[in-house]
Amino acid sequence: MKYIPTIGLEIHAELKTKSKMFCSCLNDPLEKHPNVNICPICMGHPGTLPTANGEAINKVIKVGLALGCAIPEKSKFDRKSYFYPDLPKGYQISQYDMPFCAKGILKVGERDIHITRVHLEEDTGRLIHPAGADYSLVDFNRAGVPLMELVTEPDITSAKEASAFAQELQVILRYLGASDADMERGQMRVEANISVRPEGQKTLGTKVEVKNLNSFRSVHDAIEFEIKRQIEVLESGTKVVQVTMGWNSTTGTTFVQREKESAHDYRYFPEPDLPPFHFTKEYITSLKAKLPELPQARKQRFLTEYKLSPNEVEILVQEKDLGEYFEKVLSELGENIPKDLLYRKIKLSANYILSDLLGLLQGASVKEEDFLITPENFAELVNLIDENKISSAIAKQVLKEMFAKGGDPSHIIEERGLAQVTNEKEIETIAKEVIAQNPKAVEDFKKGKSNALQFLVGQLMSKTKGTANPQIIQGVLTKLLG
Repeated sequence: MKYIPTIGLEIHAELKTKSKMFCSCLNDPLEKHPNVNICPICMGHPGTLPTANGEAINKVIKVGLALGCAIPEKSKFDRKSYFYPDLPKGYQISQYDMPFCAKGILKVGERDIHITRVHLEEDTGRLIHPAGADYSLVDFNRAGVPLMELVTEPDITSAKEASAFAQELQVILRYLGASDADMERGQMRVEANISVRPEGQKTLGTKVEVKNLNSFRSVHDAIEFEIKRQIEVLESGTKVVQVTMGWNSTTGTTFVQREKESAHDYRYFPEPDLPPFHFTKEYITSLKAKLPELPQARKQRFLTEYKLSPNEVEILVQEKDLGEYFEKVLSELGENIPKDLLYRKIKLSANYILSDLLGLLQGASVKEEDFLITPENFAELVNLIDENKISSAIAKQVLKEMFAKGGDPSHIIEERGLAQVTNEKEIETIAKEVIAQNPKAVEDFKKGKSNALQFLVGQLMSKTKGTANPQIIQGVLTKLLG
């Protein structure tokens, strides 16, 4: 029997604000010392009162607008009651029936995934379990940090699609400056609600929630495993039980954490210490006007305006800063360039940014403020390559020098004697030496072995330390070899 999976996601993202959600404590996800960014308000001391962080509200509404959500005129916060060691108040200030954003869409591939709601709440603290100890420690630095929660409709049909949705959302959050959404640091966490049903059955199966998935691989693998597990349960003739599961990435299996709570278990009621919110049309319009170009729009523009391949565009859109740097380089290539020449230079820029430069960046993990290659200097390097003033081999050397020390590529070429040799007589003299030193390759060439010529070109390039023009080398060698 064939089974149909149905998947809905709940995604939490810590917002990028200076202070916490309801107090003035620093919101610093990189703080390593426990319990330093805390105060009586976020620790839930008696007699303290919360004050809502306006910047956090703005950011959540911008996320909603970017996803095509409706922004209700009225909204409020609610108390969600439950007891857990890292929840200092014994309840969480969240939203229940009147969220800030409702009914949106995020396109994944060719499918629209519908969004039920985007709301705002406060994060919990963090439990630390020392190895071998029979106790746990609590770090409250994270308690009270603004936390956005997005809930999808059960529209997702595969683990691959679920992972893709989370990745698309992460990019949007970064474009908006709403969250760094770094999953490794716990700034974005995914929970998946998964059920399966026999093909042809309209009623959805019993759903199981898998909590706290902290990487895209975990999202994919946990859903894949849970779909398979539930099918095996049904095939054995028993029923799937609605529970909350955890994910063990080491064993690649889910495990039961607790029975699934329902809304009434949380005893929601309006937060008495915070007034309801009323949003005017002018306020929403002003926020909408501040939205940047979003990933899908940039993707389409890069495809049509720059004629790049889908793979190139995907990287430049996913890596927001890299895409912006790419466009700054293009603006420095020159003015009034004929279209065919411009597209050639655009392609060259993309090739060197996505291969050599990206490789250098990934290898060194350079901070933005320490990056030394200005768009103007990178554009000059591209122009030198395009005009055949330096070879590809020399360009790579110069780019490494620029990456390490900065500087103008023309000056680096001059100082290091890397200017391209284009004098045919000079190249011919060196070519004769190479031919004399490699009789076997010469013999192979005359027998019709095409690789032999490439070998001789490589030898000549080596002798000139990559400064000779490859096209002239090939022409000279072909002429000398008859």
